[in-house]
Amino acid sequence: MTIGPTAHTTQAGPTGQPDWERLDPRMLLVHPIIEVGKFLPVLIGLLVAGGASGTGPWALLGVGVPVALGVVRYLTTTWRIHDDRVELRRGLLQRHNLSTPVDRVRTVDLTAPPVHRVLGLAKVVIGTGSVTSEADERLELDALPREQAAGLRTRLLHSRGAGAEHPDAGYAAPVIAPEVVVTRFSVRWLWYSPFSGTVLVAVGAVLAAVGQLAELVEIRISEEDFALVDARLVAAVAVAGLVVALLLGVVGYLVTNGGFLLSRQGAAWHVRRGLVTRRETSIDVARLAGVSIAEPAVLRWVRGRRVRAIVTGLGSDQSSSAVLLPPAPASTARQVAAAVLDTPEPATGTLTPHGPAARTRRFTRALLGGLPFAAAPVVVVLLTEATPRLLVLSALVVVLCLLLAIDRSRALGHAHLAGHVVMRSGSLARSRDALADRHVIGWNHRATWFQRRAGLVSVSATTAGGRGSIQVDDMPVPAACALAVAATPGLIDQFLLDPAEEGP
Repeated sequence: MTIGPTAHTTQAGPTGQPDWERLDPRMLLVHPIIEVGKFLPVLIGLLVAGGASGTGPWALLGVGVPVALGVVRYLTTTWRIHDDRVELRRGLLQRHNLSTPVDRVRTVDLTAPPVHRVLGLAKVVIGTGSVTSEADERLELDALPREQAAGLRTRLLHSRGAGAEHPDAGYAAPVIAPEVVVTRFSVRWLWYSPFSGTVLVAVGAVLAAVGQLAELVEIRISEEDFALVDARLVAAVAVAGLVVALLLGVVGYLVTNGGFLLSRQGAAWHVRRGLVTRRETSIDVARLAGVSIAEPAVLRWVRGRRVRAIVTGLGSDQSSSAVLLPPAPASTARQVAAAVLDTPEPATGTLTPHGPAARTRRFTRALLGGLPFAAAPVVVVLLTEATPRLLVLSALVVVLCLLLAIDRSRALGHAHLAGHVVMRSGSLARSRDALADRHVIGWNHRATWFQRRAGLVSVSATTAGGRGSIQVDDMPVPAACALAVAATPGLIDQFLLDPAEEGP
């Protein structure tokens, strides 16, 4: 993507080139509303100050500033598709010219907040794999008519040849394949919302709101007040707070993922979700390198999973565009992974365990990590007159460490299944990652002194999407080399030594 100065014009280019197009005129209603929202605290201050000083409604003249900014934003934004490039120009005092080849487009997001939905508009965000995070350097069209936005998405992701000339957009309209629905939202999915992490966010929001309220009304609680509080009242308040957090989590899940639908149409995957703000994400099939099936401990406990796409050129900061399935039943997650990968084996196949040496390291690291917490009660009992019952805490820490080590050792595994490198690891944040062989661009083997002594190595299969790699710890060295050879023949041959040629 390139950025540079450009002329202040929306005239047509040379003969044969498409004209620069504006956003939909209905955005003259939306942009001012958005700008007024940004200036709302200032406007309220002007209104209050104006009322106190007797200037009255003249203070409302401040509304003209954000409204004018919204109009200028509309008048100075133009775009076009020319020579297989998407070009966008915007800005008044500081002009920007953004351009990217069509073949670099990874995803296309269509977002429709409530105001846009009422007016039949959609915001288009084109994901190109750019590392920039500044808002001024994003390819974003806010907004186009719903039909034109869908047509632009089709042009960028579905087109594989020329067709009849589109009467409005000025580009060839491709032949569209029928849409095949893989899965859609089910009310049963709401069961998994309390176990997806949204409840923790809701609990934090509730506690923050209570703290703000207490500070606002200057509530002060003394020791005498604590003595008057009934334990049953405290329990009731705690239960009520938990219920409110659960309800907020469920509502948040429903608002974000309500109406979810995953489908395949031609050369793109489409994800639609959201009740209030409707969002549609399209992912180019050729850029989809694999999937990551998230199995966090709490969600795994209720047999739930999440699925994300590993998309070439799409970084972790754009992870919201890679969601293939929100928290849902494990069976649905396996169905989605099988459909996306064109085979069920990477999601359901048996993984090769890493052996006793890796298992020993899991137990050693877990026990050493918990040693300070287990030793603290022992030290307190030995150095003070504390009750020996505190030693129960030490035993509890040891038991938890052992359970964690068992779970982590069971999770470790790898395999080469149906043309995919599959790795699984972790406990509290476990994931099973499957990466297609053709998207593996390199291997990274790292070993600490302790790993070398045990004949183990940490393995990363690098790619150009998502986190940049999929990885697993403590794999036996022969297994790590065999996996690399199976997935990418010839890539690491120069690093392999023939035992007959290896020196003493």
